[in-house]
Amino acid sequence: MVNILQADLMVNFLYPLLLMFVLLFAILEKTKILGDDKTQVNAIISLVISLIFVGAVFPTIIVNNLVQFMTVGLFVVFVVLMLWGFISGNKDLSVGDGEGRKIHKAFAILIFGGVVFAVLWATGFGSGIVDGLQKVLTALFTSDWSSSFWTNALVVILVLAVAFILTGFNPFARKTNWWIKLK
Repeated sequence: MVNILQADLMVNFLYPLLLMFVLLFAILEKTKILGDDKTQVNAIISLVISLIFVGAVFPTIIVNNLVQFMTVGLFVVFVVLMLWGFISGNKDLSVGDGEGRKIHKAFAILIFGGVVFAVLWATGFGSGIVDGLQKVLTALFTSDWSSSFWTNALVVILVLAVAFILTGFNPFARKTNWWIKLK
């Protein structure tokens, strides 16, 4: 079932025509190659060049493919920036915060790895990676030994966390004096 937005007339003629017209018109208006206040001349030239462009098949196919690639690329960049905004809040895009805390670097690595993994999964190229990761996680969490191991690991992590909180240990600060508190 094809809707009107996917019709051949729209995809092969109108969308490339509008894209080329708008881009060329914006370039002509911004650069003012033909002079100031030449909006109608810029529009006519943009329309004629766009109609010639749509008449040629090969450039239209190239632009259609590039637009699809650009759309996916822009969406990936949007997801990365959105995730980084969740982490950094209203701060800029810098990795360090000036006080020696490097936790943003860890989140940047996690975001980059997660986005690469998501793109591989979404495109279908990462099926081998996904299958391998699934086998590793299955071996880690459903084996005979895994329940006692993860219980003991959780207890050790909780004891270390309580010890770090009580001693004031902060691994993200530049200078820590947590060993003085132990004396």
